[in-house]
Amino acid sequence: MDLHSGTYFWPQTYLDAPTYEQLNENISCDVLIIGAGCSGAHCAHYLSQFDLNVVVIDKREVARGSTVVSTALLQYIGDKMFHQLAHSFGEEIAALHHRLCKLAIDDIEKLSKTMDVNPHFQRRDSLLFSSSPDDVSMLKKEYNILKKYNFPVEWLTRQDIGKRYSFTKDAAITTLNDAEINPYIYTHNLINIAAKRGVRVYERTEIIGKKLEKHNATLFTKNKRSVKAKHVIFATGYEYFQFKKERNTSLESSYALFTNQLTEDTFYPWYKRSLIWETARPYLYIRTTNDNRVIIGGLDEPTSLAEIRDAKLINKKNKLIKVFNELFPTIKVRPEYYYAAFYGGTHDGLPMIGMYEELPHCYFLLCFGDNGLVYSNVMSKIIGDSIVKGTSEHLPIYLQTRPLKP
Repeated sequence: MDLHSGTYFWPQTYLDAPTYEQLNENISCDVLIIGAGCSGAHCAHYLSQFDLNVVVIDKREVARGSTVVSTALLQYIGDKMFHQLAHSFGEEIAALHHRLCKLAIDDIEKLSKTMDVNPHFQRRDSLLFSSSPDDVSMLKKEYNILKKYNFPVEWLTRQDIGKRYSFTKDAAITTLNDAEINPYIYTHNLINIAAKRGVRVYERTEIIGKKLEKHNATLFTKNKRSVKAKHVIFATGYEYFQFKKERNTSLESSYALFTNQLTEDTFYPWYKRSLIWETARPYLYIRTTNDNRVIIGGLDEPTSLAEIRDAKLINKKNKLIKVFNELFPTIKVRPEYYYAAFYGGTHDGLPMIGMYEELPHCYFLLCFGDNGLVYSNVMSKIIGDSIVKGTSEHLPIYLQTRPLKP
């Protein structure tokens, strides 16, 4: 699957990243994880703490699928806001989901502090502004329910926004203690830690077939090798669609760019270098990097055809710069890296774990949405507990069998 095209910044930050061999023999294991992006890495790291024989396989290199184009805004509010999820699932489930995401950010911070190579985790507040006057009431509803459940949030008026930024909007909320990270370095670190604990990792090894039997599964590779496993986790990101169709998922195209490096004092009209996004759909989002670049992304398109996606890249790049300049006219930027990529979501707004009777021993990890890295931390533990302990109390919330509501 042609996941993305363009030029990529994150690999330039870790030129001597570890590499792993191709699988060249038939093997067996307790758990096979297919995919070495952030989802597979979280699964491998979590399961490496138990007495299990774990194998990770990826047809590319580590973190070279969708992870390499992740913009890694770590937030506990997602595509669908708290009040929208509450409408579909009830307030208690919506609140629990957001608490799990908030705890995941804390966990990612703790993990980052143990890593040999700094993944540049940085706490940031998030500014969510009203894209139009019509959205103010929706934003107020979101603020009220976040306050009700004691999430750290502030309400900003037009005047408040103008004091903090070089632009103003009708209203905004600030959610406190979100974060940003380098997803490429972070994912490599997780895989490396797991490998040091005994997890076997194989790159450039493509799975092309499977045989599912009563007590185990056998997966077959393109170079005619096999892996027999008691459990299989498909952490394949948007390539999930090649294995299974799921009516609650959708696939679109998105765009992002990384600017040239700036000086620290350039950001003075940008309050605390917060993460920035908006109520419009599709929405614009902005963050900075540890080396003082700006990441600008969004302008999603409802197409799942790579050729159509890629044909729009230059135009989208120019539009992203234009919109940024309207917000921050004094911050002069130019694009140095830019790309088009597939972006998946769920119709009901929650990430998903797929478990199907016709596919025994298999777990499909679908961290779809704009908080993929955060979701992968949450979901890897749920799947890990399901394997190690036989169940997880949070599994029913994310199973594909949950009721699908508009």
